[in-house]
Amino acid sequence: MSVLGPILIVLATVAAMEWVAYAVHRWIMHGPLGWDWHQSHHEDTEGPFEKNDLYAIVFAGLSIGLFAIGSAWWPWLWWAALGMLVYGLLYFFVHDGLVHQRWPFRHVPRRGYLRRLYQAHRLHHAVEGREDCVSFGFLYAPPVEGLKADLKRSGVLGKRASTHRDAWNPDRQAEP
Repeated sequence: MSVLGPILIVLATVAAMEWVAYAVHRWIMHGPLGWDWHQSHHEDTEGPFEKNDLYAIVFAGLSIGLFAIGSAWWPWLWWAALGMLVYGLLYFFVHDGLVHQRWPFRHVPRRGYLRRLYQAHRLHHAVEGREDCVSFGFLYAPPVEGLKADLKRSGVLGKRASTHRDAWNPDRQAEP
């Protein structure tokens, strides 16, 4: 196998994982099957962990399984497992670190792609419960103005503004 093949497999897997993560987040985590774990992510929690972190363990287990199968029988699966690992690390740094600031330091991006990603995910959390949420991707963020318009159309912003002053604002700092 030339070096180009593994690189393409890793990159394709990272790209595919964004689609998989979107689908799992939208239809499983926010659906009746997965909300029990994911709900903790939409609520205030005490301590460094939340029940939602179990999803990371599930995906890590899948990646480990692919590494094992790839090592023993199908080498291309090993490279797909590496792509899953790379996606998991990107998720950890961007979602847990940058957006939710579960690290000991705080940084809110002021411009560019990371700013848009930060704002889109903050708008995802503007909704109480699992219905009417927007922006389910983790590394792709739709345009923020469109997300705000979707929330406004659904009536979420009006409900939130009356009970949680400025809680929907994606520009505000994340709670420590």
